[in-house]
Amino acid sequence: MSSSVEHKTKRLLVVDDEYFNYEMLKTALTSKFDVSYADSGQSCLASAIANPPDIILLDVCMPGLDGYDTCRMLKHTPETKNIPVVMVSGLESPSEKQAGFDAGCDAYVVKPFSMGALLEEINTVV
Repeated sequence: MSSSVEHKTKRLLVVDDEYFNYEMLKTALTSKFDVSYADSGQSCLASAIANPPDIILLDVCMPGLDGYDTCRMLKHTPETKNIPVVMVSGLESPSEKQAGFDAGCDAYVVKPFSMGALLEEINTVV
């Protein structure tokens, strides 16, 4: 067993149709994660299968394939089903959160959030 494995930077895939949100997250998280970006549910699925990240931060409200559908597809695809998914959303009603967990997410974070709170959620699932 090599100890270098424990120090490998975890790979985080940010999925958000708003590039600005990715830029913000990348700036905040780049010291702890190797951060990559997908701008849609479709590109998230392709990217996660081709180069599986350690965790996915998934926006709920996206055109086309929304976060719930994307999460369901990730959790039903053998190559991606074990990747933790943290859903990020401006929708904070209990039914929206429940829909996230029903879709298979591992955590649900409501925008606006503090980076500290987001990191706590990430650390609990990764």
